[in-house]
This record gives sequence, C-alpha cells and structure tokens, in this order.
Amino acid sequence: MGVLSWAVWGLVVGVFARLLKPGRQRIGLWLTILLGIAGSILGGLLATKVLDIADSDEFDLGSFFIAVATSIVILAVWERVDRMLPDRRRQDQLGR
Repeated sequence: MGVLSWAVWGLVVGVFARLLKPGRQRIGLWLTILLGIAGSILGGLLATKVLDIADSDEFDLGSFFIAVATSIVILAVWERVDRMLPDRRRQDQLGR
C-alpha cells in the first residue's frame, strides 16, 4: 500500500506543479509522478531539516505547498537542461 500511496501523492503534487508552471511540459504520466515524489521528498527535507517549519509525521497544507513549490523548481531545472541537450529526433531526420 505504501508504494501506491506514494504514486498517488506524487501524481497529485506533480499535476499541481505542472498546472501552476506556465507553458507546455514535455513529460508524461510517469515523469509527472516521479516529479511529485522528488518534490515531496526534497520539500520535506527542506521544511523539516533546513527551515524547521514542518512536522515530519503529520500532513498539513504548508507541507503540500512546499512539495508543489519544490516540484515546480525541479520542473524548471529539468526544462532548462532538456533545452540544452541536442534534439536527437531532429538529428536522426537530418541523417547525422
């Protein structure tokens, strides 16, 4: 049940992050789930260990907002890195 709850939570956080970040993101369902899980983990660590503003064993709305905000930052970094990488599909079409 734990894996399923992480996947559902990751999907919810990832979808909210994608809705709040302007523009079209070229990621699918699985990467949206991973985005939400990564944002939740990093946001949780940031809130509990660094900022000391959240409780590590209870849900609160602030934790959700921190998870979504962290997911938006991860998504922005992902898009930036993706733009810097060469487009392999375009190179294959050109015969390179």
